[in-house]
Order: sequence, then C-alpha cells, then structure tokens
Amino acid sequence: MSDFKFTTLTYERPDFDYYEAKMKELTDQIKNANGYSEVQSIFNEVQELSNNLETLATIAMVRNTLDTTDEFYEKEVEIINERAAESAAFSTAFYKAVLESKFRSEITDEFGKEFLVSIQREVDQFKEELIPFLQKEAKLTQKYQKLMATAQIPFNGKTLNLYGIQKYFENPDRDLRKEAFKAYSDFYHSNETEMEDIFDELINIRNEMGKALGFDNFIPLGYMQQKRSDYGVNEVAAFREQVRKEIVPLCEKLYEAQAKRIGVDKLKVFDEKFIYPDGNAEPIGDEDYLVKEAKKMYHDLSPETGEFIDFMIDHDLMDLANKPNKASTGYMTALPTYKAPFVFSCFNHTIFDMQVLTHELGHAFAGYEAMRHQKTSIFYMGGTDIAEIHSMSMEQFAYPYAEQFFGNDADKFRFAHLQEAVTFVPFGVAVDEFQHIMYEHPELTKKERTYEWHKLEEKYMPWRSYENDEFMERGGFWYHKLHIFLYPFYYINYTLTTMGAMEFKKRYMENPEQAWEDYLNLCRAGSSRSYLELLKLANLSIPFEEGSVANAISCAKDILLNEIEKLK
Repeated sequence: MSDFKFTTLTYERPDFDYYEAKMKELTDQIKNANGYSEVQSIFNEVQELSNNLETLATIAMVRNTLDTTDEFYEKEVEIINERAAESAAFSTAFYKAVLESKFRSEITDEFGKEFLVSIQREVDQFKEELIPFLQKEAKLTQKYQKLMATAQIPFNGKTLNLYGIQKYFENPDRDLRKEAFKAYSDFYHSNETEMEDIFDELINIRNEMGKALGFDNFIPLGYMQQKRSDYGVNEVAAFREQVRKEIVPLCEKLYEAQAKRIGVDKLKVFDEKFIYPDGNAEPIGDEDYLVKEAKKMYHDLSPETGEFIDFMIDHDLMDLANKPNKASTGYMTALPTYKAPFVFSCFNHTIFDMQVLTHELGHAFAGYEAMRHQKTSIFYMGGTDIAEIHSMSMEQFAYPYAEQFFGNDADKFRFAHLQEAVTFVPFGVAVDEFQHIMYEHPELTKKERTYEWHKLEEKYMPWRSYENDEFMERGGFWYHKLHIFLYPFYYINYTLTTMGAMEFKKRYMENPEQAWEDYLNLCRAGSSRSYLELLKLANLSIPFEEGSVANAISCAKDILLNEIEKLK
C-alpha cells in the first residue's frame, strides 16, 4: 500500500455485520486457546479487523469534516456512529475474554502491563445500556460541529466563516478589531438557544451514562474516556490552583505591557490578539509556500522528521486551506491500515498557520513513529494527556526556523507565540473547571451555566474586558470551545502538557541532542505506558506536585519578562 494517496482512497461502508460475527468467533477462540501462539494469532487477526474498520470510519469522518454539507458522508458518519456504538459490545466481550485468559502473564511479557490496564479500562466504561446514549451523543456532537462549520458571518463586505473572521482580531485598526469580535460574538448569540439545548441534552445523556456504570455523574467516566489511570480529580484541582497562583499574575503583567505597547488605556478582549503597534507577524507565503518551508525545516530537524514529512506530502495526508463548510477545527487522526497520520486545519494567514504546521504535525509525527515501533494498535496513539506534549514541544523546537516562515518578523512570531502559550493556560484550566461544575451540578439552568463561565473568567482571566457586549459579559465566550461539546475533559491536557513543552523548550536550548532523544523516545512509546511512567521516560516533571508549575514555566517567564522590558 506504499503508493496510496488519501485523496484517491476508495471508501466503502464498514461491514459491521462481518466485524461483529468475526469478533464473536474470535472471542470464542481466545476462551478456548490451548497455547500462547494461538493467542498471538488471534490478536493479529483482531488487529487487522479493527484497523480496517477504523480506517474506513476515519476516511468517512475526514471527508465529512472537509465538507459538512456533503450529504453522502454526513449520512455515512451517522450510520457509522450508530453501528460503532452497537459493535462496542462485541469488542468489549473480546476484551473480557482476554482479561479472563490463562495467558495473562505471557500477554504482559509481550506487550507490557499497560496492555491489560488499557483493556480493563475499555471494559469498565462500557455496558450495553449505554448504546442508545452513545448514539444520541454522537448525533448531538455532529449537529454542533455542523452548526459551527456552516457559519456565515457578514463582515466588511464579505461572508466569512469562523476562521475567516478571526483574522480580523489581529488587524491594526482597533475599531475593525472591535467590530470583528462583535460579529463573532453575534454569531454565537444568535445561535445561543440551539447551543444551550444541545449542551443541556449532552449533560443529561453523559450523566446518565455515568450513573449506568455506578457513578454519581459523568466525571469518572469522562476521565476513563481520556485514558487516565494514575491521577484523578484531586490532582487536576491542585494543578489548577498552581496555575491561578503562578501563571495568572504573569499573564496580568504581560497584558499590562501589551496595553502600553499598543497604546490603549485598558486592554479589551478584541485587543488580546494584537501584540505589536505596527502589526503582528504574518506568514510570508501562501499554503504551498508554508508546506515547502515546513519540508525544509523537518529535514533539517532530524532524519526521522525528514522521512515523516516526505511521507505526509507524498500521500496527500494534509488538508490545510480554509474553505466554506469545512469544519471549524484542526486535528490529527490516523489511518491504521496504512500506518498513516492525517492532518486537518483551516489556514487564515496568521501565526496560527505556523502553529498548525508544528502542533498538528507534532501529533502526526508521534503517531507515525508509534505506528512503526509498537506491536499493537492499542498503543499507536499516545494518551490524550501525553499526546499534547508531542505537539506543543514540536512548536517550541521550530523556533529556530521562524525566519523561513516570517522573514524579518521572526522575533515577533517567537514572542507572540510564547506569550500565547503561557496566557492560554488560565483559559484552559477554566474550561476544565467549567466542565466539572456542569456535570456536578446538572440542576443549573441554562443561563446559570453560562454565568458560571463568567465567574471563572473573573477567577482565571481577571484582565478580560468586554465592551458593550451583553452576551459575552454574562459568560457567552465558552460556547466557541468545541471541546466542551465534543471531547469532555480533554481540555486540561493542553495545560498539563504546556508544562512538559516548556520543560522541553528549556532543555532543548541547553542540550538539543539529549532533549530530542527524550522527545523521540516519548513519541515512539505511544500509549504503551501510563501517563506518569511516560513523563519519567522523557525525564519530565509531574505537573501536580507543588512548585512544578513555577519550575516548568521559569525559562519562558524569564524570556517574556526580559522581552517586554526591551519592547517598552
């Protein structure tokens, strides 16, 4: 399959009937296996079967997000989501048989202890009673994603989507920035009732799933879905408090300096993305130019990344241009049959484009390496709390190459990007705390939920100021964060892994060879170890421990504070 291209891959609907029948047969076989060689043969067959199913489902999903108005792929995704929920019963039965196998010790010897831990987690989070809830959840998340993707915002004589309007948040004309943010806000405000209803149903559905598994609410199940096995709610809460104490005051200093730098008395929300009085850094070329320069960068960075970027380009495994009706998101996913990552984004000619070429390709590189170094597809994708270290660290490793993408504005990019990496963290932990409140308190009314976001902004983003925008002032900003709807309890990962990325930044500046070796080992490990074990493998600190946040951001903090002194 070495000559494939994503754009010409043939799609056919996954044969769930065959999958279910075959999984039932293989479950019986593993129960009756007489030797470990039989178990190995069964595992190989299950992996091929699952990989083929997942690859076809991923092709449909990607093509649906490329054009959310394409009725064929929209319907295919709906059907796949329905059947996938049902077929989970058959994979769970197989996993139970594995856990009951008399060959557990041999399985652990071959794959490591995390293999059975991963399988146990899959078993623990599924019951057949959940199937209708999973199906309904999938329909609601698809509905939200389509609503975002088909946004048509009239502005400045154009009709823009959500990525298109955000380009204006960096415009030197303050009035234009303000008008653009108001247009952005008005889109969400005009769809508030529909989004309220979607989220209300999601809370109820997810809490019912949690209760069906014996929990008080969805939160423990949400943590299972994020593949967390060695930390929980208390550790995350302790981390959020470190962020409030250590990073929020730093952000206030950075934004105070930014207000003075751009010549405003008080920074408003529509000023936050405007970093320099003479304009932000912008890429010096179009999509094709940026990909060409990314190829040069990855070839220079290491032999492994050079091989990887050639693979991505040769097989058409990136779709980066902003287009009408394209899903308003960015992601990396995988086609396991081809051992191929796929990267999706919507370029808007801001520094965001460079972030995609490093962040999403950081995910893709890790997937590419894990798919070539792990024996089982269960370990191909790193756990969500580790995976963002792959991506965010790659963003930092790319700093020496900024001139290729931004020319004389490379230093502008480096400062703006590093400031964004730090100022993002309070927002990220606010998203996490918001979700804990939502699922702990389903009795809140729809408007009370939104007001909880307002209170979290006061706690974690005290600099945030809206102007004559009633919707945002009462808490409407949370509606834009699709992770709250689509990927519950994912978002804290971005903040935990920012700590790892900042550590890698410091170490890469001091000893690039050793830092890269640790990073490569982390990528190749996939999810073959637990979160804390993977941190140890990469020689990274544990972010829950007191003082870890201050230590992790110390290098970035020094760079940023020194830079704002120079920019005065």
